[in-house]
Amino acid sequence: MKYNTRNIGIIAHVDAGKTTLTERLLYYTGMIHKIGNVDEGNTTMDKDIQEKNRGITISSAAISTQWKKGDGLFNINIIDTPGHIDFAVEVERSLRVLDSVVAVFCASSGVQPQTENVWFQAEKHDISKICFINKMDRIGADFFAVVEEIRTKLNTVPLALQIPMGSEDDFEGIIDLIRQKALYWIDENGETIVEKEIPEDYQEEAREYRLKLMETLAEYDETFFEVFMEREAEITEELIFNTVARVCQSGPTVPVLCGSAFKNKGVQPLLDAVVTYLPAPDQLPPVKAKEANTGNSLELERNEDEIFSGLVFKVVIDKHMGKMAMLRIYSGSIQPGDMVQNVRTGESFRISRILQMHSDKTLSVEKGKAGDIVALTGIKDAKTGDSLSSLERPALLESITIPAPVIRVSIEPKTNADEKSFGLVLAKVQEEDPSLVIERDPQTGETLLSGLGELHLEVTLEKIRLNHGIEINQGKPKVSYREILTATRRHREKLSKQNGGSGQFADITFEIGPRENNAPGLEFVNQIKGGVIPGEFIPSVEKGFREAMQNGPIGGNPLESMRVVLLDGSAHSNDSNAQDFEIAARDGFRTIGTACQPKLMEPVMQVEIQTIEEYTGVVTADINKRRGIITSIDERSGRKVFTAEVPLASTFGYISDLRTLTSGRASISMKLSHYALVPDFIVNTLIT
Repeated sequence: MKYNTRNIGIIAHVDAGKTTLTERLLYYTGMIHKIGNVDEGNTTMDKDIQEKNRGITISSAAISTQWKKGDGLFNINIIDTPGHIDFAVEVERSLRVLDSVVAVFCASSGVQPQTENVWFQAEKHDISKICFINKMDRIGADFFAVVEEIRTKLNTVPLALQIPMGSEDDFEGIIDLIRQKALYWIDENGETIVEKEIPEDYQEEAREYRLKLMETLAEYDETFFEVFMEREAEITEELIFNTVARVCQSGPTVPVLCGSAFKNKGVQPLLDAVVTYLPAPDQLPPVKAKEANTGNSLELERNEDEIFSGLVFKVVIDKHMGKMAMLRIYSGSIQPGDMVQNVRTGESFRISRILQMHSDKTLSVEKGKAGDIVALTGIKDAKTGDSLSSLERPALLESITIPAPVIRVSIEPKTNADEKSFGLVLAKVQEEDPSLVIERDPQTGETLLSGLGELHLEVTLEKIRLNHGIEINQGKPKVSYREILTATRRHREKLSKQNGGSGQFADITFEIGPRENNAPGLEFVNQIKGGVIPGEFIPSVEKGFREAMQNGPIGGNPLESMRVVLLDGSAHSNDSNAQDFEIAARDGFRTIGTACQPKLMEPVMQVEIQTIEEYTGVVTADINKRRGIITSIDERSGRKVFTAEVPLASTFGYISDLRTLTSGRASISMKLSHYALVPDFIVNTLIT
C-alpha cells in the first residue's frame, strides 16, 4: 500500500462554509463518527467557546486524517483558517507552511473581498489551489457565474471538472466531466454515492463543458495537446488525471468542483481531487534557506535523509500541555530526545515529545519527518516564525510576515487584585497572536492593545475574560494613524553639557524630509567626509533618527517614511560618545520635525456591502456620511453590491449600524486597502 502526505488549508471569505466542509472531510475520512454543525456549535475544529458562540473560526486549527483512494492510503494534514480579515495573521502563518489550499466559494455570493485577500496571499506563497463552489442548494446559487468570477476577479484559469445538476432546492447531484458519470447522494449522511449515466437533459451541457476542459488542458500542457490534436480517441481518464495534476501544480489553472457540504453532497470527489491533483511535499522544489553562520544560500531536499529543518508557525499555550510549538518539518526527521537549535536565539534544546494534532486532542508520535506538521512540547523561547534546525548545520528559513496593527484600545483590569496576573496574561496572549501589539503610553501610563480590527480586539479581550478570568475596562477604539513629512529642511543640532568630569558632546548638521514616493522606512545617507564625526558614531546617529520616527511631530504617531542626509558635524575627543550622537539625532528631529510640514495618514478600508435594491439610497447616503467614496455598484444574484473606500475611523460600529439601516438585509466585509492623507480640515478633530 502506497503511503503519501498532503498538507492542505481551507481558505475562504467568512460564511462560505469552510468549517462545515472541514467537518464533512473529517467525517468521510473516518476521523469523526458524528457530523457536527456550526449552527449547533458542535464542530470538531471550532473548539473555542467564542468560536461556538459566534459561529466563526478565530484561530487556525490543525488536524491529521487519512483517505483511501485505490490502493493508496493518503495522510492529509488539514488547517481550517479564519475568514475574517481581522484574523489575517492566522491565514498568513498557515499558508506559509502549507503546500496547497482548497478555496471555498459560496455559490450565491461568489468571489468576495476576503476571498481575494486570501487567494492572493496563497499566490504569494506559490501554492497549488483547488476551488470548491459550496452551497449549491442556496437561493441564488449559480455555479457558472462563480466560475466566471474566479476567472475575472482572481486572474486565474478555472478548470471545471464537474458541473451541477440543478441548483437551489433542485440541486440533486453533480456530473463528473472526466469520467462522464452523474453522481447522486442518496442517504441522509451522504455516504452512499450512486453513479448513473448522464441524464438526457444534461448531456449536451456535459459535452460542451467536457470539450472546454479538454481545450484548456491542451492549451496549457504540451503532452496533452499532441494527443488531443492527433489521437483524440486515446484520451484516457488516467491521461486527464495526470494532466490536471501537472497544470494544477505548475500553471495558472485551478480545478473547480462543486457541491453542498451542509447537505453532504460532493465532498468525497473533493477528497479524491485533493490526493489526485495536489502535490505531496516531496514533489515540490527544494526548500530555500540560509546558513545561519555564514548567511550563504542553501537548498534543502524535502526528504528524511536531508539535515533537519522546520518552521514554527504558531505557539499554543495549553492548560494541560503547557507551551506547544506548532512545527512544519521541511527536511530531515526528529525523534524525542534529539537535540535541535532555535536559529533565532542560537540556543539548543532537547525535544521531549512530538505530537500529532487532532484539533483539540493530541497523539504522541515516535518520529516527525519531512512533510509532517507536528507540535513540540518543552520549547521555552519559541516564537512564530522561528527556524528549528540540526546542530551540525543550522539553517535559517524564510520567516512569517506579520501585518501591522491598525486599531488600538486602552485597557486595564477592573480590580486591583488582577493587576499582578494582568501583565503575565497579556504576555501569553501576545505570544499566541503576534499580530497583537501591547505597549504602555509613555504620557498617560495606560496599557494599549493594538490589533487588526474591532472584532480582533473584541475577541482578544473576551479570551482574557473567558480563559483567564480577568474582567477588563477598555477605552474607545482609536485608529493607528501614521505621519509623513512633506518638506525638506536643513538643521544643525548641538549637544554640549558639562557635569564635572567627562561631559557630553555631539554636533550634527543634517537634511531631513520625505523619501521618493514616500517609500516606507528610513533612508539614511551618510555624507560625512574627512572623519569630522568618527565612523563608530555614525550608526548611533542613524539609530537616533530611527527611534525618533516612533513619535511623529503631529500627534506622536509613527512616521511612515523619512529621508535623512548627514552632512557635517563635529565630535570632542574626550566628551563625545555614541549615546550623545543618538540623543542629538532624536533632539534634532523633535526640533525641526514640525517645520517639515508633517501630514497625518489614516488607514482606508475597502468595504463591500451586499443588500437589496430598496436600500440603495440609505447605503449610499451612509457611505458618504462616513467620508467614503463608492468605487463601483454591481449586481450579483439579484442583490446590489457596493464597493467603497472608507476611512477606518468612520467604520467603528459600522456592522451594527448597517443592520439597523437595512433591517438586517445587508452584509458587509472590510479589508485594509491603503494609508491616505487625512484632509486638513479634519486633522484637528481626529487627534485627541
